[in-house]
Amino acid sequence: MRKPMTRLLKSCLVISASLLLTACAGDMQDLKGFVSEVKSRKAGHIEPLPEIKQVQTYTFAGAGRDPFFLASDEAQEGEVAPTGGLFPDTTRRKEELESYELDALRMVGILEQEEARWALIQTKDNTIYRVKAGNYMGKNHGQITRITETQADLTEIIPDGQGGYRERQASLALTE
Repeated sequence: MRKPMTRLLKSCLVISASLLLTACAGDMQDLKGFVSEVKSRKAGHIEPLPEIKQVQTYTFAGAGRDPFFLASDEAQEGEVAPTGGLFPDTTRRKEELESYELDALRMVGILEQEEARWALIQTKDNTIYRVKAGNYMGKNHGQITRITETQADLTEIIPDGQGGYRERQASLALTE
């Protein structure tokens, strides 16, 4: 009983496939006529490219002076700009939270365990890190100096614009 039914189904499929293929093999005279009409059309005119004007060049002869450095910020000749000897430690290994700007971080909680206080810091991708005083975070070499119940205080080392560095205080407040 099963074999006659499958034979009938196969026969129907073969017949319908052959009908579909014969429908595609119709007269293609209209397509050939359209192609010959397009080929016989007159070619369009393309405007030539505009002539490029030569720009007058200028050579800056600033005698070694950087044109992007403000003259009022320059130290007097022979005078050394005071830096205070403050520089970030570039030899230490960077911590994970130093790859984020401070405004991309949120303090979401604190932990206290045996006289130690930890801050819970959340990044934009919702990863939470546990940090303590002495850890670093932020792109400006920010070192955590103190963690209170409401915020984490940092000391950042930022460029002063005269080739040196200065300290800046920052903090992350606990958010709800």
